[in-house]
Amino acid sequence: MGVLRRYLCPWSKSGVEVFESDVLVLGSGIAGLYTAIKASEHFQVTVLTKKTIKESNTEHAQGGIAVAIDEADSPSQHLKDTLRAGAGLCDPLTVKILVEEGVICVEELMGMGAQFDYQNGELALTREGAHSQKRILHALGDSTGWEIERALVAKVKSTPEVSTFEDRFVIDLLENAKGDIIGALVLNGETGELEGHLANAVVLATGGLGQVYSFTTNPNVATGDGMAVALRAGADLMDMEFVQFHPTALLIPNAPRFLISEAVRGEGAHLINAAGSRFMDKTDGKELAARDIVARAIWEEMNKGSVYLDFRPIGEKRILERFPNIYKTCLKYGVDVLTMPLPVAPAAHYMMGGIATNSYGETSLSQLYAAGECACNGVHGANRLASNSLLDGLVFGGRIVKRIRDKFDGKRPFWKEVVSPEDSQSGIEAGTNVSKQMSSLCLRKQIQDLMWSRVGILRNEEGLKEAARLLADWEHEVLLTPSVDDYETANMLIIGTAIAKAALDRKESRGGHFRSDYPLPLDAWQKHSLQRKEDNYVRYISVSRAD
Repeated sequence: MGVLRRYLCPWSKSGVEVFESDVLVLGSGIAGLYTAIKASEHFQVTVLTKKTIKESNTEHAQGGIAVAIDEADSPSQHLKDTLRAGAGLCDPLTVKILVEEGVICVEELMGMGAQFDYQNGELALTREGAHSQKRILHALGDSTGWEIERALVAKVKSTPEVSTFEDRFVIDLLENAKGDIIGALVLNGETGELEGHLANAVVLATGGLGQVYSFTTNPNVATGDGMAVALRAGADLMDMEFVQFHPTALLIPNAPRFLISEAVRGEGAHLINAAGSRFMDKTDGKELAARDIVARAIWEEMNKGSVYLDFRPIGEKRILERFPNIYKTCLKYGVDVLTMPLPVAPAAHYMMGGIATNSYGETSLSQLYAAGECACNGVHGANRLASNSLLDGLVFGGRIVKRIRDKFDGKRPFWKEVVSPEDSQSGIEAGTNVSKQMSSLCLRKQIQDLMWSRVGILRNEEGLKEAARLLADWEHEVLLTPSVDDYETANMLIIGTAIAKAALDRKESRGGHFRSDYPLPLDAWQKHSLQRKEDNYVRYISVSRAD
């Protein structure tokens, strides 16, 4: 990847409408809204969201949220399961924070109005892949994310200290002459005008990047924008090679790759091949092995024929009780899971890597924080444990607020402090190195197809080099107009290149990253790149802006 330009497009400070607050939160999923609510206890907060406040990966989460609250369970066991799933690359200290502080955060979440399912007067718990205990809280059967998002949105709307702006696309982060991040340059989708949002602290909670791939469970908004703007500003990205492909997504012509929750297998569903035989029964953990193992097993089985998820062992009553949304969605596409197996296939689902942070969400840039899927604090390692993602957003979003409180000086930045392209000469001139040889949507499709075929579930050096070369060539195909489509496509190019580069550098197979030319994990893997040491834990930085 060549040296990145600082700004995505040319702009001037004149004529930009300016807004101020103490804390600026970019994103409205669980990490962004929980951070905003906690911050509102001490500060004036602004939340910007790309589309509507409810549209995020959180809303689409089905399985639940993992937390060790059962008497038969413990945070220490949750820690062991997380470390095991992470394939040796989790930060043990950060995982310890997750599993211990997560219990308190979930209680706070319920205090904010989130209503989880109960059974016999007790919170209902289920089990998912690579968990040794039943510790997954769920809501409305299989609509946990929807319920959490509902509760957090309601809380935000009733909190006067939080201002929300919908239909705002973040183009780039703003900095002062010292390099402190002091806000964001934003496109107002309603007016087409630019806005400058300034704050003492900026929190990126922009979610994932599943749309970089042809087949994904993620909503359309998940184009990796937060990681791209952070990288352009100079923040370090970490573990970008580790993309999690969910084993079971709906595979029906003309239907979206609708997520089929891992909780379905947790309740007893079987994976079967075209002959109707189970093919996971000889694997440790069977259908509930770690996600990377199950996804690759399905991928290999699909070379022989179709793969199905058979709900019937769960029982009709339990299916309707636990998975009403999945049942209705599949029925809409012609499959009654009560009576017939459901065709499934893996799909891009979650990014374990992201913007490198410490355990308080601090990035390598002053006053910039990150939480949720766009961040990488070492919790997930090479392979996220099922249902740890929602917990991650809560715990480390809350810790960000603690650090902001410690460092807050009460002095809001001024618009005149902002370094713009005309000040730094680090932007691009209109028409430089760009052409309109294809539309943004056409180019996006090519990016997605390339990432799926060359930087997907199975990778090798030849394919990764081809992907990196083509992505670099395509950087000249984007016309940088004031268009969300064009900006998203440019961000997808940057992030796709980061994933391909990191995957090419890691010459081993580990967790969500599998190289057919290096199929075994190394005992002591080292990467020759920028390293930051924190609490005796070495952080391997995948990509920096100067790479």
